Amino acid sequence: MPNTLRRLLLGPPLPTAAEGRERLSRPKAMGAFGLDALSSVAYGPDEILYALLLAGSAGLAFDLPVAAAIAILLAIVAFSYRQTIYAYPRGGGSYTVAKENLGVRPGLVAAAALSVDYLTTIAVSVTAGTAAIVAFVPGLNAHRVVADVALIVLLILINLRGVREAGAAFVLPAYLFVGSLGTLLIVGGVHLVLYGTPTPAHPTPAASQDVSLFLILRAFAGGCTAMTGIEAIANGVPAFNKPSSKNAAATLITLALILGVLFLGVAGLGRAVGAVPSDQSNVIAQIGHTFVGDSPLFYAVQISAAIVLMLAANTSFNGFPRLAAVMAEDDWFPHRLSHRGFRLAYSNGIIAIGAVAIALVVAFGGSTHALIPLFAVGVFLCFTLSQAGMVRHWQRHRGDGWRRKAAINGTGAVVTGVVTLIVVGEKFTAGAWIVVLLVPLLVGLFYGVHGHYNRVRQQLAIGHLPDQLYAPGQVIVPVSRLNRATAMALSYARSISDNVLAVHVAAETDADPDEFARRWREWTDDRIPLQLVPSPYREVVSPLVRLIEERARSDEGAVTVVLPALVTRHIWQEPLHNQLEYVLTLALLGKPNVVIASVPTRLPD
Repeated sequence: MPNTLRRLLLGPPLPTAAEGRERLSRPKAMGAFGLDALSSVAYGPDEILYALLLAGSAGLAFDLPVAAAIAILLAIVAFSYRQTIYAYPRGGGSYTVAKENLGVRPGLVAAAALSVDYLTTIAVSVTAGTAAIVAFVPGLNAHRVVADVALIVLLILINLRGVREAGAAFVLPAYLFVGSLGTLLIVGGVHLVLYGTPTPAHPTPAASQDVSLFLILRAFAGGCTAMTGIEAIANGVPAFNKPSSKNAAATLITLALILGVLFLGVAGLGRAVGAVPSDQSNVIAQIGHTFVGDSPLFYAVQISAAIVLMLAANTSFNGFPRLAAVMAEDDWFPHRLSHRGFRLAYSNGIIAIGAVAIALVVAFGGSTHALIPLFAVGVFLCFTLSQAGMVRHWQRHRGDGWRRKAAINGTGAVVTGVVTLIVVGEKFTAGAWIVVLLVPLLVGLFYGVHGHYNRVRQQLAIGHLPDQLYAPGQVIVPVSRLNRATAMALSYARSISDNVLAVHVAAETDADPDEFARRWREWTDDRIPLQLVPSPYREVVSPLVRLIEERARSDEGAVTVVLPALVTRHIWQEPLHNQLEYVLTLALLGKPNVVIASVPTRLPD
């Protein structure tokens, strides 16, 4: 990306010393890390009712108990991750906890599951947000995939500007949603106290099955989607203002408290108004219609909910790059993912997950319904491994109240483990099998990357610097024209060796090669030998590569290939030059005993 365009899109570069200024305050962290969790209030209560309504009014009797059980589980998971934040301030969340307490393989399983969850969160959030926009602008439906891709690209650019700016960009939508929905719940609660229970918004559907333990567990598993995103803060502890652990823990508890209150409030008022969720009207919309009608508050809640759903993907753009950076430092991901970019963000991780999310959205045609079965499977597996890891952590380190803490984490591990099995079983044939297949494949990929780095480290290991690794060798300069660029390359070649050979590939379509040789002798005063290489099939690269390989196998030592290169004034001129240099460089990369050097010649202004 040219510097001018990069500065325009991303802002000026930030020095490493500015890292402290790029950290997040608690309010901004809520926007950066909390949108995924907050947005789940818009569909979590619905998922409970979708399951329980199969048993009609008998099933609805379990609505609030299931919601309360989820709130209790949310508190257990939040407390567990709070302990994780203090115990592992470097970040990494489930991966770090599982790896250090359960072993490398469980840690990698957690990382793979979390990576898949981050990816599906982007896809589901963006497509759901686009669907909400389509409800207001039906004409956009034919272009929804393009809109999805455009939104992901926008999120990539916002996050490339740095953590602080990304957090600031999402603070307003987050608090607008919390404030407007909170106000609606207060209005609804007051209405219930003053006027009693309103007329049901919809008649309860007839039962199609009896109440059973499996149905209740299915409703519980569906409602637990409200907990997705709660782990993101534990992955991004280093992004918080110092003291990082204290601020991250406080933000997590605040987020869990807000999420729990909103979730129970929506579930409670939804039960009071007899809400029956559908594709056209969710529980929040039916609560709004009942208590405030078509007032500005109703539209504020609906519009802010749509925006938060759409921007919930930002949690993944904060969580995955930090997870990948921690894993890259441990050699499980490519090292490039641990490098910070122009604005101190983990740019490579942001771009990587954004690109894969675009591919996923395009592959599924921008359909939220088709993507939903992939959603939330990985996160519960992460919850289970993380909490099991914390049980082991307390057993190893003990401390005050360790038995109580281990009991809480153990309970959470068992419950989230059961939820994982239910979610996988319920969604397996609908698409969850893809996640079940992807997780071990990713673990295998991690082992492949780690093994490669270990082999390279062993192969490159050396005790002391030898006196000489390369003996003085020969230099080859490919020549096509007699100009200043060629003269610069030849001058550099002669500065590093007395054994310089110019090579000209003479294709049959070229002018007389003998004439080129005569001009060469005049131009160089016969100071540098020239070898003409015939090319009856008009190839240039292959004959050069064969000649260089032959020379590299000779007894004359290593071959340094010096390539002339033009540096153009404008970026659009670049494709008009240097094609031979690029292709020849690619062809020679990895050839034994061959060194490639490029000599730039700048065109005058």
